[in-house]
Amino acid sequence: MKIKVYCEVTCQMAMAGVCLIVQGCSRDDLSDLHAYVAEVKGRPKGTIAALPEIQVAEPFMFRPHQVRDPFEPDESLQEPEEVRVETGIKPDTLRPREELETFELDALRMVGTVRQWGVVWALVETKEGAIHRVKVGNYMGNNYGKIVNIVDNQIELVELVADSTGAWRERKATVMMADKAGKAP
Repeated sequence: MKIKVYCEVTCQMAMAGVCLIVQGCSRDDLSDLHAYVAEVKGRPKGTIAALPEIQVAEPFMFRPHQVRDPFEPDESLQEPEEVRVETGIKPDTLRPREELETFELDALRMVGTVRQWGVVWALVETKEGAIHRVKVGNYMGNNYGKIVNIVDNQIELVELVADSTGAWRERKATVMMADKAGKAP
């Protein structure tokens, strides 16, 4: 019932609109329209601005022999510098693991240093926001990283990593001081 009433009202409104349009078109007095057209035609003609000068672009010559092959490994993305390769080195799996060895190094950030009784301690923050104090000789990171030096803006470590042959190798790693926004530079 509601749809029928709605359709009737819509049809009545459409018919009223058509009647108004037809009545407006039947008007014979177009003098104001003719006056406006005459006024527009009587306006002074404007000038067209000159086109800007076309600048010639230098052609680019692609020389494929001068670029790196995208299917070859990039030398700039090589693994971090290895300190030395020794046969027989391996991690001490019998020593108790320290708490910061459960984190990846990129999940840790240095937030400061403290000097106490001649010992330099680095303050390290985890992703959870916990602050830990470490010194030279402590371990951190999943790769048996032993802290070998602490300076004001970074912690230097030597990690033990297994290569493809299963031999253990030492490599240098650093944890940088975080900036004021909380990100490592």
